[in-house]
Amino acid sequence: MKQRAPLTLAAVTAALAALTGVAALTAPAADGKATDSKVAAARMPVERSLLVCPGPSSSDIAETTYTSFTPGAAGGAGKGSARLLGATKDAKPVLEPKEAGKPLGATASGADAPALTGSADGVLAPGWTAQLTTKVSVGRTRGVLGVGCTAPGTDFWFPAVSTAKGREDYVHLTNPDDAAAIVDVKIFGPDGPAKPDAGTSESIRVDPKSTKTVLLSTLVPGAQLADATAHVTTRAGRVGASVQVGEEGVGADWLPASVDPAGSLVLPGIPADAASVKLVVFVPGEEDADLKVRLAAPGGSISPAGSEQLHAKAGMTAVADLKDLTRGEAGSLLLTPSDPKKSAPVVAALRVVRGSGAKQEIGFIPATGPVGARATVADNRPEENTTLLALTAPGADAKVKVTASPGTGGGEAASQDVDVKAGTTQTLTLAPAGGKGSYALTVETVSGGPVHASRTLSLPHEGIAMFTVQGLSDDHSTVSVPKATQDLSVLTR
Repeated sequence: MKQRAPLTLAAVTAALAALTGVAALTAPAADGKATDSKVAAARMPVERSLLVCPGPSSSDIAETTYTSFTPGAAGGAGKGSARLLGATKDAKPVLEPKEAGKPLGATASGADAPALTGSADGVLAPGWTAQLTTKVSVGRTRGVLGVGCTAPGTDFWFPAVSTAKGREDYVHLTNPDDAAAIVDVKIFGPDGPAKPDAGTSESIRVDPKSTKTVLLSTLVPGAQLADATAHVTTRAGRVGASVQVGEEGVGADWLPASVDPAGSLVLPGIPADAASVKLVVFVPGEEDADLKVRLAAPGGSISPAGSEQLHAKAGMTAVADLKDLTRGEAGSLLLTPSDPKKSAPVVAALRVVRGSGAKQEIGFIPATGPVGARATVADNRPEENTTLLALTAPGADAKVKVTASPGTGGGEAASQDVDVKAGTTQTLTLAPAGGKGSYALTVETVSGGPVHASRTLSLPHEGIAMFTVQGLSDDHSTVSVPKATQDLSVLTR
């Protein structure tokens, strides 16, 4: 009989963390605390992170910047590796960061810039983030398009899509794995599910290590839906999913997925000079949702006149035209149940327009999760008035620490503590001292909260207020690793 070396629960959990980047094997008590101090879980840095980035543009005159950054683990040391490479089997690296705390950038021109997949290991894994920023100067879908690369998944909600004339909404599906992914796309309008063209919206195959782009209007031909919601799910495998929107005469941008359905949502960082704001809400469940709509401004929360409430029917997309509700002060939209005892989960996004006439530009702000312990956004620009960070505390006062990393061309990191009063949105600009090139902004919760955040990047062009807004969410850079309380050694013959 052969005896194996003892295998502890901590070792099992650490192995899972190394493979998946996520581990939580303890069951907390009702108050959120460990039920036994002897099994209290420690927080340990993840050992591997995976990101997927869509193909940036189909325009021959597009200029795309790729930026990668990892803040690393607190007190972390040692070696690590990271690679972002084209989403094909024989792709070469586009970016290969070598150290934590310093961003790395690359550029690409035209329509040949690829979709990307990549992973980071060791000291470069915790908090690893990447950003695509594309500028298209002319054409029917000119504008600045920005999107953060995301972890692959199996379920995505995209409120604020459209299949109407003048809109071109493409869902980008990228498969980072070695097996094919099978994807379904369903579209819901104001009257419920749109009737799909036979066989086109189900069982969409995305080959291994490849990307597929689908024009949403081709899935429901004849359905001119000005405002709709797309639901992307996988039957097999997993994908990265984002929607690229082009609106004739208005501009273009990426629409990231909304946070998972919830009774209360935060949509952070509506620009101060927004000329038009449209709220799009979808109710995935079987119960209608009655929502209270508030704007968290610098001085407190207010209800927009005429749009204080929104009724959304189950299985249908609801819309509220909020016009120019910010009126010169950046703010965030708060959605909560009208009756706290009757809460129906919803997903939501904002369509935001700056400028007027031929000088309009479009952007999107989906509902985002809180920054949690730490969140980061890459590719901020040091030029004056290009980068604005918005911080919102929907329920309780909070304090956060904001850090600007060195730039891709050097400089010294800069930090600032910010107090955010409950029900308000606070904005700030922060750049590294003497920095050159793009840099990363990291937000850490010091006390209170939760806090939600977004970054607006403005790159004006010939009088057009071109911009893009990216939300910040918890980077999940640590995992819960419980202490060993049981010997899991086994005997085998």
